[in-house]
Amino acid sequence: ARLYRLAAEQGLALGQYSYGMCCRTGHGVIQDDGVAVYWFRLASDQGYAGAQTCLGESYGTGRGAPLDYSAAARWFRLGAEQGHAHAQLCLARCHASGTGLTRDDSEAARWWRLAAEQGVAEAQMLLGQLLLVGEPVMGRELPAAPGAAAQFLAQAAQ
Repeated sequence: ARLYRLAAEQGLALGQYSYGMCCRTGHGVIQDDGVAVYWFRLASDQGYAGAQTCLGESYGTGRGAPLDYSAAARWFRLGAEQGHAHAQLCLARCHASGTGLTRDDSEAARWWRLAAEQGVAEAQMLLGQLLLVGEPVMGRELPAAPGAAAQFLAQAAQ
């Protein structure tokens, strides 16, 4: 934790994110969610996708930050647009439930697919289920695609 803190204090985004994770988990330091959010914010402002995702989780749960679903969705989007798989999964959940933004099943499916293609088991399972039965998505019928569904479900099971 000490070396991460040194890197963080020098303004290195990876160091800020890593020290924030130490603070969140209590690894090598006293656990403190508020301090973790401070370091995640600094790394996020530099565009570090992992920190943006952690910041989204903090706002989405109220852990170390005020509970703010809109802010959570904004931070998830920043990480997701950089290709961060967990951010893509979290953003898909927001779209699917309408938490922090307007519900949009098409966007949820799009982000689930991107996360699934990166190996996120939960996204593979959800997308596989969606493709297995075919679902109405924002007023359009998403056709069943058993072959694709089987592929994603098999990947999720591994």
